[in-house]
This record gives sequence, structure tokens and C-alpha cells, in this order.
Amino acid sequence: MKHAIRAEGLVKRFGAVTALDGVDLEVGAGTVLGLLGPNGAGKTTIVRILATLLRPDAGEVRILGHDPRHDVEAVRGQIGLTGQFAAVDENLTGVENLVFLARLIGQSRAEARETARGLLERFSLSDAADRPARTYSGGMRRRLDLSACLVGRPRVVFLDEPTTGLDPRAREQLWESIRGEVRRGVTVLLTTQYLEEADQLADDIVVIDRGRAVAHGTPTELKRRVGGQTLQVQPADPADLHRVAVIVTEVAGRHEVDNAVVTAPAADTGVLPEMVRRLDAAGIGVAEIGIRQPSLDEVFKQLTSQGVAA
Repeated sequence: MKHAIRAEGLVKRFGAVTALDGVDLEVGAGTVLGLLGPNGAGKTTIVRILATLLRPDAGEVRILGHDPRHDVEAVRGQIGLTGQFAAVDENLTGVENLVFLARLIGQSRAEARETARGLLERFSLSDAADRPARTYSGGMRRRLDLSACLVGRPRVVFLDEPTTGLDPRAREQLWESIRGEVRRGVTVLLTTQYLEEADQLADDIVVIDRGRAVAHGTPTELKRRVGGQTLQVQPADPADLHRVAVIVTEVAGRHEVDNAVVTAPAADTGVLPEMVRRLDAAGIGVAEIGIRQPSLDEVFKQLTSQGVAA
């Protein structure tokens, strides 16, 4: 796979503080890389370096084959950046915000209005196109901000915690907008404090801790890395909890009970049908039974020193 972003051995120091200590990254064209890490891990520093806003003290960077140190304009002409807070002008309408940006990068008046109208339609903002941005909801502002990031038709987009502060519905709407851009071939580097967001959007994940990349893989690979599957059984009748625990121990070797749910490590998926047979033979009804993979939250806590995403 062709890589849209490559970074090798990134080092960045701020006085006595080493923000990055030899970080490597590769992002395939048309994919999403999720960058996770605790507060102060170095995520924003990486984004600023890749977006040509900061020079590394050591290491190599290539964005679409260009070296940002020597081809700054070539890189900037093909990237977009959205920060943690919407950067649109609240006194301008949605269309005015986008036309203004399009004109700044050299588009004619007609081209700028066509660009603006197209982006507003793409992000379901056409009905609010002529309203001041200050009247937009939080989710609408973030979609407008992402639209602004795409005015120059970038091939690579850096999203630094793009859904901070959004409610679940607005977050899902923005997720779908991001998926739409990836389907169009845009490459995305995403930093997020929501691990569910990385699980939903990222093709690959790099976990950063104390300036170093401590893990890399797909969400599924990282989940497998920190532990196996877990069998979960919740009896329909709480009075059957002890009997279920006995059967789980017979099948899986041991058990734990938490909030009326019996759990045990599941070495393989064959444990599940065996449990179903045993419970059926014992005449025990269940409210819920299944095999659960570790969550990204569990992965994060195990792989980082602080266990708090940011």
C-alpha cells in the first residue's frame, strides 16, 4: 500500500522536556490512522510537525512524498487541519465562511461559491447556508469547520480531537462525514479522546505514551494483544447465579461474578456452544450470553502509564 504519510525517528524537545523520542508512523493512502495517548503524550506535537507548523529536532517526514522541511508549499497545498475547537467566523454565514476561504486560496468568485455550496450540501448544511455560524449547533459548527478544512481539496487531513464536546448524535453525524471523505480517497490522521471513536473510524491505531509509540496495529490486533476473549453469562433468574457459576467453572476452569453476570476467560469460541448445551440441560434460562473481546479502553489502560485518554 502506498503511504500518504511517513515519519521515522521523530524527536522534538522543548527545553529539558522531550516531547517526542523517536516516533515512527506510516499512514496508507485513503485510510484513517488513530493516534491515541494520555495528556502530554506528544500527539499534538506530532500533528503540528506533520502539518508543517513545527520542525522536528531529528527524524524524517514525508507527506505524499514531499519533505515538509524543503517543500513546505507543496505540502501545505495538499493538507487540511482541524483543531479541537471550531475556527469559523461566527459572524459570517456558512456560505460566507467557505467562500472567504476559497477566495484566499485563489479561487474565482464563481469557483468559490460552487465550492462552498458543494461542501455545504455534502455536510448536510445547505438549509443553514445563509445563517450566521453563531446560530449553528455544536455539531453543525464542527461540520462547517470540517468543510472549511476541505475547501482546498486536500488529500491528507489532520483531525485533532474533532468531536470534543459534541453529544452522541452530533458525534455520529461527524463520523459519517469523515467516513465519506475517506471513501473519496482522503487520508486522515485522527487524534481523539474517545476510544470508541478510534474503534469506529481507524483502520490502524498508534498508541503514544511519554513521547514514544508503545503499540501499533488494527483495533482488533490491539485488543487481542492485551488479553483473550471473555465468556459472559447472565441468568434470567438471579436465583440461578450460583448454578451458572458452577457450570462456567466446569467449562472454563474458573469464574468471576460482577453485577449478577458470571464471567470467565474463553480460550476459544467452542466454550460458548458448550455453555449453551450445559445450561439447556440444567434447565437454566439466560438473559444474556456471549463472548466479548477486550475494549479499546482496556487496551489503552494496559498499554499506557496513565490510563487516561486525551
